[in-house]
Amino acid sequence: QVRLMESGGGSVQAGGSLRLSCVASRSTYSGNTMGWFRQAPGKEREGVAAINNDGLATYADSVKGRFTISKDNAQNTLTLQMNSLKPEDTAMYYCAAGWPVTPTLRDYHYSDWGQGTQVTVSS
Repeated sequence: QVRLMESGGGSVQAGGSLRLSCVASRSTYSGNTMGWFRQAPGKEREGVAAINNDGLATYADSVKGRFTISKDNAQNTLTLQMNSLKPEDTAMYYCAAGWPVTPTLRDYHYSDWGQGTQVTVSS
């Protein structure tokens, strides 16, 4: 099992940027596909971005062109750079690890989850 810990959340005005990080507990996580998910109050969890072991990434339509996911296997770190933030990006953001060959935003493919980090975007 991989333990995941997110950081980097906070409050920002619309148009601003935040950088989320997720550190995995074991060095062999490089074989995992990793993803970022988010859940706003009263809404279902949704996939934001995911990246596989080959560096292939996929994004939700709502964040394409604004968010960038990256994976540093040497540092066991997953990062989500979020630019041009909007109030609708406000949510708890979770890091997840799984074993799908291609990156996917379907959460049932992921077996390990972090505790989450809150992102709040004000208008």
